[in-house]
Amino acid sequence: MRELVLGLVAAAITAAAGWFARTSVWRRKLHRQQRFFGLPANSGCLLVVNHDPATDEAAVARNDVFALLELSALVKDCGARMEVVAHDAARRGFGEHTEFCLGGPGSNQRTAAHMEMLLPGVAVNTDAEPGPDRGAFSVGGEHYRMEKGRVEYALLARVTGASSPAGTRGERGDGEAVRPVFLICGQRSLTNQAAARYLARHQVRLARRHGHGGDFCLLLRVVNSRAYGPDVVELVADVTREATAAPTR
Repeated sequence: MRELVLGLVAAAITAAAGWFARTSVWRRKLHRQQRFFGLPANSGCLLVVNHDPATDEAAVARNDVFALLELSALVKDCGARMEVVAHDAARRGFGEHTEFCLGGPGSNQRTAAHMEMLLPGVAVNTDAEPGPDRGAFSVGGEHYRMEKGRVEYALLARVTGASSPAGTRGERGDGEAVRPVFLICGQRSLTNQAAARYLARHQVRLARRHGHGGDFCLLLRVVNSRAYGPDVVELVADVTREATAAPTR
């Protein structure tokens, strides 16, 4: 009987130790994720939605809806709250709440404003007329044209303004950390979804490489979306330095 009791006690202690270890690992992982996204538990964030440039109505493209689902899952995992706002209705500053801004400057006024202030080294062709340079990116003297369905590009950035020419401090006036803005700027809606999925899949690697509070701007390439959709994404380059530098005149 004594051996049976001792065995049960040992099993209970082992189970409790295992549970505490798993809980500790899970809490550390959650804390790192919250720090990277600037989303402490019960905090709020903005999801700024673009409009579908293919229509004059206040509509959101199908792939952009999928991108929003990817982002909302990240917010939910952090235990935070989200507010979905149309791009032309988000008339407020940045830094107080984490912000996910979806779409390029041609479909999202908020993205255009953020890029002008925080990523002045990036130029995006927003011509409405079809042409080989429509939607093309220019970063650091390099040009990246879209070949629809074959090779397309997206910019994924985490910016606070600390590394921009008119950079803000790392803290607000009340001593709180400046919350980041995540810019998801694709050449079309499918590449927006691809960049949002890349952020979700590679958040741990991005946090390790750039730090939990570091700014970055990555150029991504979506390969053969006609066959693979938003799933095959390659990192072309880290263009943080070029994107945050003032353009030469």
